[in-house]
Amino acid sequence: MVNIQSHAAAPFDISVPAVATSNKNPAAYIPVGLNLEHPSVGSIFKRCLDIVGALVGLLVTAIIFIPIAIAIQIDNPGPILYSQVRCGYRGKTFRIWKFRSMVTNADELKHLIDNEAQGLIFKNKHDPRITRVGRLLRKTSLDEFPQFLNVLLGDMSLVGTRPPTVDEVMKYEPHHWQRLSVKPGITGEWQVRGRSSVSDFEDIVKMDLSYQDQWSVSYDLRLLVETVLVVLYRKGAY
Repeated sequence: MVNIQSHAAAPFDISVPAVATSNKNPAAYIPVGLNLEHPSVGSIFKRCLDIVGALVGLLVTAIIFIPIAIAIQIDNPGPILYSQVRCGYRGKTFRIWKFRSMVTNADELKHLIDNEAQGLIFKNKHDPRITRVGRLLRKTSLDEFPQFLNVLLGDMSLVGTRPPTVDEVMKYEPHHWQRLSVKPGITGEWQVRGRSSVSDFEDIVKMDLSYQDQWSVSYDLRLLVETVLVVLYRKGAY
């Protein structure tokens, strides 16, 4: 069993844990000749949907922030928010935001945890780095709410692909890059079709490409409704 100990932090710290970042620019490694253009990126209707949804989401985030912050501090004192560099459209890097659901030094302990997933993702159903409050936040997807800021800023969309880390993208095969033809989303095919129960990266790639093939604003709306139902019934989350 891995002994997980969180670093001490000042009471009610609203900063973010220090996260190692890479100096590599994933966008510079896009395979030559690969077309990473998709109509959803330039859609005015999708962007309007994102802005309206982000504003509503941020209003809800403001309402739930204090209760969640207090719960995080009581359970595992430290930063309220967690930030990490991810890759978006065409490999462009941005900083993603979440409510912290793990111990403060989780990134330093990652190498001690067994990866139960296949391919370029990391999952462990009983990851000991996840706090008690963090596990609840993940099951209800409340940890994702700060990402509405990413949507408002234009780095993400309400619906899209799972946002990969820089290290993951640097290991991509040519066909994996196609998933970066659209903006990453708070939700998407992977969220509706399995969430954390999807443990094979190639399955995620297939779902991401399926989303691109089927995309329309009405399909985004359908996935948003299905996401709410999946979260309410807590399907596939851990």
